[in-house]
Amino acid sequence: MADYIEGKRPVIEALRAQMPMKCVMLADNLQQDGQVKDILRKARQFNVPVKTVTRRKLDDMSERGSHQGVMAQALPYPYSSFKEILRGAEKHAEDHDGNALIMVLDHITDAGNLGAIARSAEIVGASGVIIPNKRSAHVTAATYKSSAGAINHIKCAQVSNIAQTLERLKTEGYWVAGASEEAHYTVWEAPLHGKIALVMGNEGEGLSRLTLESCDFLTRLPQEGKVGSLNVAQAATAIMYEWMRQSTVKAQG
Repeated sequence: MADYIEGKRPVIEALRAQMPMKCVMLADNLQQDGQVKDILRKARQFNVPVKTVTRRKLDDMSERGSHQGVMAQALPYPYSSFKEILRGAEKHAEDHDGNALIMVLDHITDAGNLGAIARSAEIVGASGVIIPNKRSAHVTAATYKSSAGAINHIKCAQVSNIAQTLERLKTEGYWVAGASEEAHYTVWEAPLHGKIALVMGNEGEGLSRLTLESCDFLTRLPQEGKVGSLNVAQAATAIMYEWMRQSTVKAQG
């Protein structure tokens, strides 16, 4: 099923994030205000075709009735394979004193959280993000927006079974670290260096039972305040940076 983006501002944001698009469609009676001119500029900049169609056609395609005379058809996201991520991680480990990071998301359902995690993962040098192919967020316009385009620069793979994937990573020499508020060790105490598969759980339920059983160890962020916990994307970012810090310290000394 085609993924359509509706409305002037959402289309502008998708173009800004360099979301791959088949085309932008403008209603034949659309007035060219500042936002429409911005859409046309960005479409030319990123070589996205612009088509003029009837407003009735946009009405028929619209799911929310909020297209404002503008819609864009996104191209399917080019998912990588698990093996591609593994190969990239092995190359990273060879070039970075044995350090590599793979993010594994255990049924995170918000596409914006997926994008935010992908953005941080790309920044710290992670080799890829692994998500389930069912009951999980997939890469959408919201992902491109929250990743600020970083999803274009990091591999993302879908797998059928998270627990089996973690066991495979173990056989490839990865330590599987699960993020859990119930963990005994904080990230400052846990061995977050070397080849690490970091698992983040669902926004509401956390890590599933089978995933917990597959982890080599659990870790949590230290906290002093009264708020229960960070958003999953914020927590993932903090832990990823601790992996980066520990790996750098270990490599230097």
